[in-house]
Amino acid sequence: MSGPSQGDVTQRLHAGDLGRRITARRVRLGLTRDETAARAEMAPTYLAYLEQYADAAPNQGVLLKLAEALRTTVSALKGGDADLPPGPGQAGYAPRFTQLSRTECGDLLSTHGVGRLAVSTTHGPLIVPVNYTVIDGTIVFRTARGATPSLAPGTPVAFEVDRIDDAFSQGWSVLVRGHARLVTDVAEAQRLAQQARSRPWAGGRRDLWVRIEPYAVTGRRIAV
Repeated sequence: MSGPSQGDVTQRLHAGDLGRRITARRVRLGLTRDETAARAEMAPTYLAYLEQYADAAPNQGVLLKLAEALRTTVSALKGGDADLPPGPGQAGYAPRFTQLSRTECGDLLSTHGVGRLAVSTTHGPLIVPVNYTVIDGTIVFRTARGATPSLAPGTPVAFEVDRIDDAFSQGWSVLVRGHARLVTDVAEAQRLAQQARSRPWAGGRRDLWVRIEPYAVTGRRIAV
């Protein structure tokens, strides 16, 4: 298999949905492009083409090899499960359930990303996703005034992150219980903004910083 033609090289790279999913899965597994290409029995230049060009249209055979190399499914690579909750498959063979240590929980939390915040409201408990970062051993996120996450300060909250691997019916979850407080110091808020790993996906003006100080952190893993 060959990569893009000489004429394609002069085009501006623009990754499509398939390319972004391939790259994200590869990075999540800690694989280089060369390692992934070797697993999928293709040239690294062709894999680069798939990752970087929106018009790349590999056949089913290529997708099957990529899915196997990346320990996922063709449907996941093509985005067919985008609107489905994770974990619809069957349990794996001889699953092993283990409790995670505090250090393991901290390592998984510090990968950052999107977590689920549980807060109490006058209408009962609510759970909402937030983009978060771990800074100084605490969980920080920003939100908008009046949004559900802004109700967290001054109350005990729960915060959960997880990763589900549908292809192998395995995954992990980490649960944090702690006290949420509003960051009112301007200098501290500026420091958090500088160290934050991502911006809120919801967009808009979200300049209200909240910090969760954990008092209990637990986790579990299901492996096959």
